Amino acid sequence: MKLYSAPGTGSSAAHICLIEEDIPFDLVKVDLRGDRRLPDGRFLKDLNPKNAVPVLELDNGQVLTENAAILQFIADFKPSAGLAPPCDTFARVRLQEALSFIGTELHPALGAFFDPRWPEEARALLLDRFATRASYLDQVLQEADYLVGERFSVADAYLFVVLGWCPMLEININRYLNLVAFMERVGDRPSIKKVRQA
Repeated sequence: MKLYSAPGTGSSAAHICLIEEDIPFDLVKVDLRGDRRLPDGRFLKDLNPKNAVPVLELDNGQVLTENAAILQFIADFKPSAGLAPPCDTFARVRLQEALSFIGTELHPALGAFFDPRWPEEARALLLDRFATRASYLDQVLQEADYLVGERFSVADAYLFVVLGWCPMLEININRYLNLVAFMERVGDRPSIKKVRQA
């Protein structure tokens, strides 16, 4: 199994989860700033026509893209690790709900800040949009330590990565006390430390 990832991007969530599950994999770092040529000479778009990470290349040659799909695949690859509730439960639907929210609401809201071309008025609107989403998540985490109950899941890995962009974007989340506690709690996990060192 190969994970094509760029450090600091949303693809780091898959990296965290592969380490959490102790699944053997090869990490292929992709430089998103240039032509996205891979170490083997191919271009990222040859592997993923969307020209984006993450990409998970399975041993049988099949390729998965998109965080929500990859993270659930990883969780189901080794269900005993407990990174997702069983497929036939309502808790699993809640996990999918959390992954969808992060992938469609939070990730784009914060990701847009990396584009310096946004005018100040648009950035203020984006900040308001982020604040609404952060408030919701803060409420969710008031009820439990993690997004889907009392156990770390693939959704928590994704949330940790995306919220981890806030300091470099100069977005202060200190007023969201439950989010701050979540970031500290998850940041102490050994898998996070390994990903940061990779």
